[in-house]
Amino acid sequence: MTCWEHLGTDLRALLSYAAYMSSITISRTDRIATVELNRPDKRNALSPTLIADLHQALDDIEGDEQIAVMILGGHGKSFCAGMDLRGVLEDAAAMGGMLRELARATWRIRMLPIPTIARVQGAAIGGGCGLAAVTDLAITHPEARLGYPEVTLGVCPAVVAPWLIRRIGAGPARSLLLQGGTHSGEEARSLGLVDRLVSHEELEEAASSMANRLTEGGPEAIAVTKRWLNELDGSCTLDTLLRGAELSAKVIAGEEAQARLQPRFGQDS
Repeated sequence: MTCWEHLGTDLRALLSYAAYMSSITISRTDRIATVELNRPDKRNALSPTLIADLHQALDDIEGDEQIAVMILGGHGKSFCAGMDLRGVLEDAAAMGGMLRELARATWRIRMLPIPTIARVQGAAIGGGCGLAAVTDLAITHPEARLGYPEVTLGVCPAVVAPWLIRRIGAGPARSLLLQGGTHSGEEARSLGLVDRLVSHEELEEAASSMANRLTEGGPEAIAVTKRWLNELDGSCTLDTLLRGAELSAKVIAGEEAQARLQPRFGQDS
């Protein structure tokens, strides 16, 4: 008998599921998978590599029928500080590809047959707030900052807009996206951006407790309920999201956005 065979079944499953990509970590405890963005030095900003790794993580989730819940989180002080445009700002093709892959990732998260939870600490800005909005449930703490400041930067938040509309409604979403800015965790809870507010110290435990509660649901009942809810709320088709990606890429390539973004993300910044 090998050393591997001496391990208990549950421990073998846990060890075999732990995976570490360059910018995403994925681990499993019992029937709960935790996917965490892993660029803490960049506040987990979305790069082409991170988005590609997120797709790989979603492949793993989709391929494991034992997983009942997914928690989406981030290492370090922030959940996700939005898009990291360094290296793609002056390359329209690369920019478009990055936005299309982000759109596909959000759609895949929404279409998962299992419940998804965003565990939001620190900042969830722009595309990061979009990731929180696309999950079924979101939890944060009072000191967090969530929001969509894109218009201030000369950017159109076309990829995240459909998910925000479905989370808080068309009228409130219009107000948030046109005014831009960010909001505290308490304000985010009152706006409907998140479902639960706990202290920063309780965040991880509260998300785990929420996930454990969700594992009690029947897998078939959960999957059918999610499909029906997606149909009822008109969760957008992938084509709609890809149109949003193209629209956003076109705006970013324009003079107005370039003038505002170059000081922050340009090659000389």
